[in-house]
Amino acid sequence: MEEKEENRGEKKKKGIKNLIETVIFIVVVVSIIRVFFVQAFNIPSGSMKPTLLIGDFILVNKLVYGSWDIGIPFTNIIFYHYNNRLTNPDRGDIIVFKYPENPKIDFIKRIVALPGDKVEVKDDLVFVNDKLLKREYIGDFKEYGTNIAKMYRETTIRKNGKPYSYTIMEIDDGLGKDFGPIVVPEGHYFVMGDNRDNSKDSRFWGFVPEDYIIGQAFVIYFSIDFKKPAIRFSRIGKIIQ
Repeated sequence: MEEKEENRGEKKKKGIKNLIETVIFIVVVVSIIRVFFVQAFNIPSGSMKPTLLIGDFILVNKLVYGSWDIGIPFTNIIFYHYNNRLTNPDRGDIIVFKYPENPKIDFIKRIVALPGDKVEVKDDLVFVNDKLLKREYIGDFKEYGTNIAKMYRETTIRKNGKPYSYTIMEIDDGLGKDFGPIVVPEGHYFVMGDNRDNSKDSRFWGFVPEDYIIGQAFVIYFSIDFKKPAIRFSRIGKIIQ
């Protein structure tokens, strides 16, 4: 009888030990993934409509830019910042970055101009290095009810010389915030939201320092419409462009 109770006690201790080891393993693996490879974010505002909607949950590739904060997992305590970019951000990339006016807050916007680029925004039209970013009307975004926004396919030129297109929208054509012309300082980037008339971006608070960039958004892994509420199954797994 005593032997059976002793065996039960040993099994219980072994089970607790295995549980602790499993939890530690999960925390370590998740921490490594979160620090060096991928981090999850959710979209709280409509500044990136129609590309990203409120309630979209996205994954951000941190490896592509090679800039990592090492510290205590799931906290804001940072011990070491490592910057060794495998590739540099490009025009058209959607990036997550620390908000320049409050680095404790993360923002998401699209890169419009690179270090050394001359940029100007006039009547909602964007000029990079004195060339207008071409845009083509592709339909309406009807979430606003009577205030239907127009969607455009805007095209920029990547560093390799190839065109890259993405979707933006305007609630009121020609009434956006003007900016420039000005040359983007070295080590900084000019960003804008795809919802051009409802985005506080570089037109308002300036440029994003290079070392504030966390990573590149690349996929929507979950999406929910909080107003209904309902899961947006059609958006799950959608590649972000």
